[in-house]
Amino acid sequence: MKGKQVLLTGGTGGLGLGVIPVILAQGAEVTIPYRNIKDVERLKSILSPTDFARLSFVPSNLEEEASVENLINHIGRVDVLIHLVGGFSMGKTHEYSFSSWKHELDINLNTTFLTCKYSLKKMLEHGYGRIVTVGSKAAVEPAGQFAAYSAAKAGVVALTQAIADETKGTNITANVVLPSVIDTPNNRKAMGAENADKWVKPESLAQIICFLGSEAAKDIRGAAIPVYGNI
Repeated sequence: MKGKQVLLTGGTGGLGLGVIPVILAQGAEVTIPYRNIKDVERLKSILSPTDFARLSFVPSNLEEEASVENLINHIGRVDVLIHLVGGFSMGKTHEYSFSSWKHELDINLNTTFLTCKYSLKKMLEHGYGRIVTVGSKAAVEPAGQFAAYSAAKAGVVALTQAIADETKGTNITANVVLPSVIDTPNNRKAMGAENADKWVKPESLAQIICFLGSEAAKDIRGAAIPVYGNI
């Protein structure tokens, strides 16, 4: 990805911390949208000064269309979109609130649609693009109490594969990774760390994500790649 302009959403999160060093090692220029300046400050305290200096940050709300459009226009060119933003909650369907349902769709599926929509416009203008989204094992193997999350992530998979079909005949690709549980601090806090040795490490998932975002993956389109660890 040397010299490529990469839009990395969710870059301040647990998975983002694994992805950032891999992207920078490939020579990319990276822009990270954020909502809370404290997340940027936390990233600064974790990354080396050299790595942090190579990142650009833009305040954005990826759940609002105008904000996403302004973000993409601010960047000017998006060669690679790596969309990591997402979240999950669980509950039995008959007890699950409609507001929680809508939130799951907003943070997982609607942010993916908006960032893909406006990034894709730029990619089509320049004749090059790599789109990498994050689905979930739950998208293809739904389980009880994960109805909203599974539905949202299944939508991410379908959206990504539809884009891959729309961009056939171009130098634009779209693929999605399907991790099981990712070993992040938030997941350890929510689920305990007893089985964390079986979860997917952010650094491992990052290698696959960044390969799909690179020139080397030009012949891979519409793939939904399982990354399940030992679960």
